[in-house]
Amino acid sequence: MIGMDFEISSEEYQRFRTLIYDESGIALGDQKQTLVASRLSKRLRELQLKTFSEYYDQVTRDSSREEFTRMLDLISTNKTDFFREPKHFDFLREEILPQLGQEKRIRIWSSACSTGEEPYTIAMTLYDGVSDPTQWDCKILASDLSTRVLAKAAAGVYDAERVHDVPSETVKRHFLRGRGASDGVLKVKPHLSAMVQFRRLNLMDEQFPIKSPLDLIFCRNVMIYFDRPTQERLVNKFHRYLKPGGHLFIGHSESLQWVTHPFTVVAPTIYRKEM
Repeated sequence: MIGMDFEISSEEYQRFRTLIYDESGIALGDQKQTLVASRLSKRLRELQLKTFSEYYDQVTRDSSREEFTRMLDLISTNKTDFFREPKHFDFLREEILPQLGQEKRIRIWSSACSTGEEPYTIAMTLYDGVSDPTQWDCKILASDLSTRVLAKAAAGVYDAERVHDVPSETVKRHFLRGRGASDGVLKVKPHLSAMVQFRRLNLMDEQFPIKSPLDLIFCRNVMIYFDRPTQERLVNKFHRYLKPGGHLFIGHSESLQWVTHPFTVVAPTIYRKEM
């Protein structure tokens, strides 16, 4: 059995589908059954389990929720990059920051931050986009459902190849370069990490622990995993937490075309809460 995938019955797959949908909002279609079995088989071998039913019992009995999080990490894609979908960061720098020039205060939520590339890119854009960042009050909440990716994000340590496409001057300004045993490794500088607070949040929660209205929410390449009712509930929750005039950014492969929402479309993947 070593190296081979375990077989998952239709009944077992349905139990996992229901659990994953109820807990995370991720909607898995019938066509994902083979993929789920393949991605979880290695975990069954690691735990020396013989069936997916045994694994389901282990996941649901784990009060720490760590095994559920690990399972989600295995079946979902955490692909992200620095300055991914750069037009959003151009819009932040060119349109949003000038509007806040007098107040010099901005609150942003990276709602599915994965391993941290997105919130640190936001921080770099803020730092480089104003004349004197020391005069600004900039705070970024970065959240994810996975404690594993949050731990990596909070550490702020990346292989140098992760910034291969970032201008060298930007890298030099915002990262410390490792030496000796840490050669080839970069760590975000304190002025960036000071802007970002990492926190585990579930987007399916009815309320979020956010007290101050937000200027901007990033929720990119997450809603592709959700069905339309889940997308609609989430987008309308986001609307409640934004300031009038605040913006929502979604991923380039996503659309709210078929979702009922109160936002105004500013540009593809950019939405504004009206004043």
